[in-house]
Amino acid sequence: MQLIDETGTTHADDTYAMPSNERLVAAYRALVNGRRLNDQCSALVRQGRLAVYPSSHGQEACQVAASLVLSENDWLFPTYRDTVAIVNRGVTPEEALVLLRGDWHSGYDPKHTRVAPQATPLATQLLHAVGLAHAATLRGEDTVVMALCGDGATSEGDFHEALNFAAVFMVPVVFFVQNNEFAISVPLAKQTHAPSLAHKAIGYGMPGQRVDGNDVAAVMAVLDEAVERARGGGGPSLVEAHTYRMQAHTNADDDTRYRERDEVKAWVERDPLTRMRAYLSAAGAWSAEDDSALAAEAETMASALRDALNREVEVDPEDLFRYVYASRPAHLDRQWNKLKDELERTAAFEATGAAGGGTTESGTKEQKS
Repeated sequence: MQLIDETGTTHADDTYAMPSNERLVAAYRALVNGRRLNDQCSALVRQGRLAVYPSSHGQEACQVAASLVLSENDWLFPTYRDTVAIVNRGVTPEEALVLLRGDWHSGYDPKHTRVAPQATPLATQLLHAVGLAHAATLRGEDTVVMALCGDGATSEGDFHEALNFAAVFMVPVVFFVQNNEFAISVPLAKQTHAPSLAHKAIGYGMPGQRVDGNDVAAVMAVLDEAVERARGGGGPSLVEAHTYRMQAHTNADDDTRYRERDEVKAWVERDPLTRMRAYLSAAGAWSAEDDSALAAEAETMASALRDALNREVEVDPEDLFRYVYASRPAHLDRQWNKLKDELERTAAFEATGAAGGGTTESGTKEQKS
C-alpha cells in the first residue's frame, strides 16, 4: 500500500485515507530531526563516544509513524535500531543513548515514558509486549501496544509464540515488522519462502498488511487502522513495512561484502524525507523558511547531544549485579567478588605501571630537555 510515491505524487486508496497535512507536517519535522539524530550518532561512534549505533538512516518513516499513531497511555516496545522512534515518543536523545553507550541497561524510566527498554536479542520484546497488552486487557484498560521488530526477528521462535498467543487471546498489540531486506548480512530470501512477511498473519488468524515503509503517510494510515482495531477489541494485527537499510548493520559490519553499491544507490531515490518534502511543498504546507527553521532546530538537538555525550560518566561496576534480584543470590555474589578482585588487581598493576611509566616519562622529559 502506498499513498505518496518517490516523486511526491499521491495515489488514492479505497481503504486508507491520507492523513491530514497537520499530521504530515509533524511527521516531516520528526523525519528531519530523526535523520540528523542518526547522522550525529554515527559520527559519535567514530569519535569513540558511543560504543555502537545501529542507524535507521532511510527507515525514519517507520520510526516516526510508529511513535505518532500511539496515544499517551499506549506502549512502545522497540528494538536496538529504533532510537528515532523512542526519541519521537518523548525520551531525550541523551537518555535514549545510555544503553548504546554502555553506561547502563536503560537511560529512562519505562513506566514514565511508556517505552520499554530497547531489546538487543531478536524478538524477545514481542513476548513482553504481548504480556503487557494482555495484562492491560485483564485490568480493563484501553492500552494498545506497538511491538517493533525487523525481518530477521520473524525467523525466531519468540516471534511465533508472541503472534500465536496474541491471536488466541485477542490481545491489543500491533506487530510492526520493518523489513529492511537484511538480517545483518542474510537477505530476506534466506529468511522466508512466504510471498511477503505480511502473509504470515494468515497462519495466525489475524489481519496482515504490507506497506511502503518509505512512505510515512501510508505507514501512518495503516498503523492508525491497526491501532484503532486493537483498541476496539478487534485483536492483534501484523504490519510489514518494506524499507531498506541504507547503511551498515552497525559500525562492526562491512556491508560491501554482501550487497552491491548500485542496489544501495537505487534506494536513495526512494528516500522518505525527499518525497514528503515534495508533497508538502506542492500542497502549500511547507516553505523554504520552514526548511531553515527546522534545520536550525535539528542542529540545536545535535549540538546538545554532542555536549551530553562528551561528558565523562563514572560507572559503578557493581551495578551489573544490582537490581537483578530483590535479594542477590550466592552465585551473583561470587561473580561480583571475582570481578571486584580482578578490578583491584588491575588497579594495583596499573599503579605500579604508572610509577614505572612516570620514570619513563620523566626520562623522556629529561631527554627532550
